[in-house]
Order: sequence, then C-alpha cells, then structure tokens
Amino acid sequence: MMKPRQHLHHLLLLIFSAVLLFQTSNAHNITRLLAKHPSLSTFNHYLTLTHLAPEINRRTTITVLALDNAAMSSLLARNPSIFTLKNILSLHVLLDYFGARKLHQIRDGTALAATMFQATGVAPGVSGFVNITDFKGGKVGFGPEDNGGNLDSFFVKSVEELPYNISVIQISKALPSAIAEAPTPGPSELNITGIMSAHGCKVFADTLLANPEAMGTYEDNVNGGLTVFCPLDEPFKAFLPKYKNLTASKKASFLEFFGVPVYQSLSMLKSNNGIMNTLATDGASKFDFTVQNEGEEVTLKTRINTVKITGTLLDEQPVAIYTIDKVLMPKELFKASALSPAPATAPEEAADAPKGSKSKSKSKSKTKAAPTPDSDSPAESPDEDSADQVADDESAAMYFGAGRFTAVVLSLFLVFFIL
Repeated sequence: MMKPRQHLHHLLLLIFSAVLLFQTSNAHNITRLLAKHPSLSTFNHYLTLTHLAPEINRRTTITVLALDNAAMSSLLARNPSIFTLKNILSLHVLLDYFGARKLHQIRDGTALAATMFQATGVAPGVSGFVNITDFKGGKVGFGPEDNGGNLDSFFVKSVEELPYNISVIQISKALPSAIAEAPTPGPSELNITGIMSAHGCKVFADTLLANPEAMGTYEDNVNGGLTVFCPLDEPFKAFLPKYKNLTASKKASFLEFFGVPVYQSLSMLKSNNGIMNTLATDGASKFDFTVQNEGEEVTLKTRINTVKITGTLLDEQPVAIYTIDKVLMPKELFKASALSPAPATAPEEAADAPKGSKSKSKSKSKTKAAPTPDSDSPAESPDEDSADQVADDESAAMYFGAGRFTAVVLSLFLVFFIL
C-alpha cells in the first residue's frame, strides 16, 4: 500500500507535469514542422514570404493543406503577385482540426470548413469556405465552396499532427478559386478611404480626406504597416461639432490618433493586449490607447472613454481596417470630465508599442510639439500624466513580475520537495 508521503509526492509530480504540459501544449511552429519535409520546401518558403506563417503560429485548432513542390510550381507558373498568392495560400488554412482519422470519420460524409481567407473579411459570400467530402473507398476530396461543387484535389497523406492543435496534411493540388486568384492590389494602390466610405465610415473618411496633413501621414505608413480604427458614421457625425472646435494642428493629431503604424490582425489584437502607440504619437505627445479583450470582444480604452471593435473591413498584411462603435477620445485633447468612463484596470502585459512614423508628410515638422490649450478647444490638454496613471503602470509591472517570480519559486519548490 502506498504511504501518504509517497502518495503526496506522486500527486505533486502529476500537478507539476500538468502545468508544464499546459504551458507547451498550444505552441507550434509551422516553419519548423514543414522544414522536416524537403518535398514541401517551396510551400514552406511562401508561407514565410506572404507572412502567413506567423498567423498560423498564433492560432490553435487549425489545419494546413500543404502542397508539394510540384503543385507549387504549377501554382507559381500563373505568376500571381505576392498579395494574390497570400489569398490563395490562406484558402489552404482551415480554421478547424482535421487529422487523417477525422477526415475518414466526417459525419454524413461532408464538412464545410472556414479558412483563413474567409477570416480576412475580403472573401464575399461562401468563397472563403472549403468543402471536404469522404468518398467511398477511402478517398477524401477538397474543393472551395465557390467552385461549383467540384472536388478535384485529394488527400495524399498526413504530414504532421499535434491533436487537437495543428494538423498538416498534403493534398494533391492547389484549390482553385476565382475570388482568391483575382489580382490583388499592392498596399500603395489601396484606396483606404474608399474602403472606409463603402462600409459605414464615410464621414470619418471624408474628414480624413479634407485634412492633407493627416491623410499624408496615413499614406506614408501604408507600405510599412498600418492599422486603422474608423468610427461608424452615426457616432462620428454626432462628434463633428467637437472636432470643428479643435485647432488645425489638433485636428491632424486627432485624425492620426485612429491609425497605428504597424499591421495588427484581429488575432494579434486579441493576444497582444496593452498600450499601443498611434500615428499621432510623437515625443511628449503620447496619444496612445489600451487594447483589451474579453473573449471575442476587443475594446480600445483611453482615460476618456472605451470603444468596441465591431467589424473588419480589410485584413490583408500590411493593412488592416476595423470599425469601432464610438469615437475614441485621446486624453491629450479632451478632459476626463467630458465623459464618465469606468475605471480602467492596468493590463498585465503591455503590447508592442510602436513609435509613430517619422516619415510623415512634408507639411508636418519632424518634432511635433505637445498640443497647447486654446480657448476654442473643447478641452485642455493635461501637461503631465496624472499620478494615478504612474501608480497603475508601476503596480501592473510589479504584479506581473511578482507573478512570474512566484511561479518560478513554486516550481523549484515542487521539484525539490519531490526529489
């Protein structure tokens, strides 16, 4: 019979092993997985070149339909641009787990899977879905839902499986889709204001177009990476009287505040919570906000108010455009008394905080001074951050550091105790 002390040792060992398993179970690296298979080297190369690899690594419960070098050669022979190729390959990334065993156990023989192409928001209707059918005799066919029901690409073999995290399976040829294969404009050719105007953000887009300084800043950042949070028409229209009372320099800063000088997919925003700088950030002028999420809901917070991301208009690296339900108000331009927001909690871990672009339009000076109070402004700009902001930041840092230290000490204690 096992002694109580021995039982405790085994129990602690089991708990410790479970903690280590939990910490590593969600980690995968598609580049490393494919590197073990030379016949898939071209596919692996283009996942990296199109920046799809990092997106795959950030997701869990995913299936990659890999193409061997011969299939990739046939695809590349069409000379697609790198942006079109990204759309095509993103159609080969299913947002569900399908291992070899599951493929042959599909209920009713057919399943419809959403893809990373569908998640970008640029795939209309059902064009971002893939039909998977288990035929008699063990053959499994794949075909885009917008391909007229043709399933002419077939399961070849399982390449790598980490149930139920990621599955890499080889299929016989690329999935054909007229939508995914359509010529895709490069970032510099994108009409970002046109996209916003056509999807409920026309008032914000027109206001941005009417401000050459702010518009120039957006255009200067398109190629290097840009994320835009555009307020919907009704809330922005109601806000226009306040905007019109701002000085010219403050109007430009306010409009730039809705752009971030890096590409942020929705999955990145969900995982990289914390403080984020904007196109208006410059030296003493912080113009930042805090990204937080609860489940699938992502919010942006300042000291003045909180807004929610309500939709995706474009998610094609290096540009992402999202709609927000209210006008996000920077504390540099508006008094906290303008609204009564709920107290913001300090994030446990700050997101990457990129600096604002220094390659702004020529009309903007290299060093932007902090806005000064004006009598015609709806609110005064605070000179310094309030003491409670500093306290919040320090508390968050101490809390995060203490948590990590405690975890390490506890782990060492458990190991020592078991031994």
